[in-house]
Amino acid sequence: MSEVQTLMDMGFPRDRVEYALQVTSNKVEPAMEWLLAHVDDPLPTRQNAGESPSSAIPPTAAVDSSAGAASSSTSGAGETSADSPVAKSLKCDDCGKVLKDHTEVEYHAAKTGHSNFSESTEEKKALTEDEKKAQLALIEEKLKQKRIEREEREKTEALQREKNRIKSGKDMTEAKRRMEELEMKKIVEQRKREKDEEKAARDRVRAQIEADKAARKAREQKELGNPEPAPSVSSTTVSSPPAGVKSPPRDYTETRIQVRLQDGSTLQETFNVKEQLSAVRVFIQMKTGIESPFSLMTTFPRKLFAEDDYEKPLEVLGLVPSAVITMTKTAA
Repeated sequence: MSEVQTLMDMGFPRDRVEYALQVTSNKVEPAMEWLLAHVDDPLPTRQNAGESPSSAIPPTAAVDSSAGAASSSTSGAGETSADSPVAKSLKCDDCGKVLKDHTEVEYHAAKTGHSNFSESTEEKKALTEDEKKAQLALIEEKLKQKRIEREEREKTEALQREKNRIKSGKDMTEAKRRMEELEMKKIVEQRKREKDEEKAARDRVRAQIEADKAARKAREQKELGNPEPAPSVSSTTVSSPPAGVKSPPRDYTETRIQVRLQDGSTLQETFNVKEQLSAVRVFIQMKTGIESPFSLMTTFPRKLFAEDDYEKPLEVLGLVPSAVITMTKTAA
């Protein structure tokens, strides 16, 4: 609401409000004090360079001048001026309120919606000191109330802005959290797929090893099922082996393998001598969870196993009845 409308809501005419704001640099409270102090004073004539002298005359002066001119013309026509009533104010026929000039009529009509007005010989009385004080108190109360309403409105707007800011921050945080959850879910699913693929590969290796074991066992059983006939030895002709002849090597079925890892720790496991060296590598992967490629070697004698050695049985590689294998990085 503008300063003019604020003061007009308090009951002041528009022309006096505009003049009061002009002399008080458009400040509401000083303008209100000026209006109360000069409530009965006539407005000074203001004549700008672009205005004609007649346009600078206030409406009340124009009404008085026109009334005087009409009176003069009437008296000049031979009518008696004492008998004809003189309009000193305007009156609202709807509520009976006495109004000073057309400006007050326009304001009253806009505010109340009344449309029936007539001229009145009743003169609008000036406010007494008590009435001025009462009106001043009422105006101050209205200003106080408007100030309280403005402060409450500003507090409400500030609170709403803060709520919007917090809500915007929460929305951004929630969106960021959802994005992080989706990204983490993708990573977990990717790792799960990789682990499933590795598990499937290890299962294939185990299945291959088991198949090789079963094939070797079948061959051994077949060989044992058709033994070659042993030469008959007479109990009377049994002789001890000649001196200096070594006994044949012992036939081992298992071998004990100790693995030295890169971090210095060791693993130990017993394998069938017919198992391939690849079984030792799968055993290391299962125990350590190492996914990067690595190689195996022996120290005494020093030998780095080639790729085709992993398909050979442990007994063929000389890792019977026990051996120490060292884990090393694969050469680039």
